[in-house]
Parts: sequence; C-alpha cells; structure tokens
Amino acid sequence: MRDLAFPFQLQAGRTARADWAAHVRQMLEQLIFTNQGERLHRPDFGSGVLQLLFAPNSPELAATLQFSLQAAITRWLGDVLQVQSLQVHNEESELRISISYLLLRDGSLETAEFRHPK
Repeated sequence: MRDLAFPFQLQAGRTARADWAAHVRQMLEQLIFTNQGERLHRPDFGSGVLQLLFAPNSPELAATLQFSLQAAITRWLGDVLQVQSLQVHNEESELRISISYLLLRDGSLETAEFRHPK
C-alpha cells in the first residue's frame, strides 16, 4: 500500500506516492517543522520547534526542544510509531534532530535526521 508523497507533487502525470516508511518520515517532517496555528482546521498541530529556534543556545533549550518534540510526536503520531530515541542538537545556526522509531504497522526500526536550515 502506498500513500501520498510530501510535498505534493506529480509523477508521470499522477499524484506521487510513497511507501509506508517514507510516508511516516514525511509525516514526522511535517509535524516537526509546522508551527502551531499554521493549520486552519488543526490549530494545535505542530511541534513549536521553529518558535524556539532563535532562543539563546543552551542545554536547557535543547532539553525543551526534545521535550516538546516527544510530546508532539506522541500526540499526533503515537498510533503509527513509537519513539526509541530522540536527540536535539542546536549548534550555531543549525538545528539537527535525530530520531529512531519503531513502525507499529510492521515492527521495523527506522531512523531519520532533520536539519534546519536545510
């Protein structure tokens, strides 16, 4: 079974599709980089990570980001994945999020890394 790819795009004249693992990774990316209030019918969707991006860099900021992400992932994607490890690194002008998670549908272990700015 294949799901819609993110970002939306056409492939050979049809809507692009992604396999389940890629689709879940894309959902994670959407959740992480969406600010709360951006979605019209889901104003509380998002992680709030980008709102803290320009706060002074510190271990406390990294811990706050990690806690915010863990809560958002559990709330919005807890039915499709289980977080195994989550690390946030805020170094100079780059935010790096490393996450490993278990896909609940098939039990496979996946890892992903997200960076801002890309």
